[in-house]
Amino acid sequence: MDSIVRLRIRGLRTARGWSLDDLAERCYMSPSTLSRIETGHRRISLDQLISLARALGTSLDQLVESADDGDVVIRPQRDEVRGTTVWLLSREPGPHGVTVAKMRITGPVLGNGADELGVHPGRDWLTVLSGTVALLLGERTILVETGQAAEFSTMIPHAIRAHGGPAEILCILDHDGQRTHLRP
Repeated sequence: MDSIVRLRIRGLRTARGWSLDDLAERCYMSPSTLSRIETGHRRISLDQLISLARALGTSLDQLVESADDGDVVIRPQRDEVRGTTVWLLSREPGPHGVTVAKMRITGPVLGNGADELGVHPGRDWLTVLSGTVALLLGERTILVETGQAAEFSTMIPHAIRAHGGPAEILCILDHDGQRTHLRP
């Protein structure tokens, strides 16, 4: 773990284009102390870690988090009934509770049911990666093709259908959209 923290410190410093002197000035340490920390010739104290994390624009938790990479593969979640496959691209809700997901739609509808349009608070955003989707908004049907995007209020009754074959979309959903569209 110690070597990973050292690599993170050096990586964050170099990614910002900072020299040892630049970082030393920001975290109130000497450049030689930082050099010894990065190369493993000096132990890192908790107060140094806090100062380094602050200077590097990260949190102490992120600086020392586990390097377990056993969970790097995003596995699809299939829903045969609804005809969808979902890849959750954000492991935890992002700023303001948004979730990013890739969806493959092969079935007739992504909504509350085959004949029912869904309504929930918030806004949804999507872009079509392949195929064409029919975005049902109230009484309108809007075809959204590959490379196009749509953004709409989810207080309008809505559903998304594959049109003319399977389609893949990338969507950003708020908390209510995630709960509605990505339910098991």
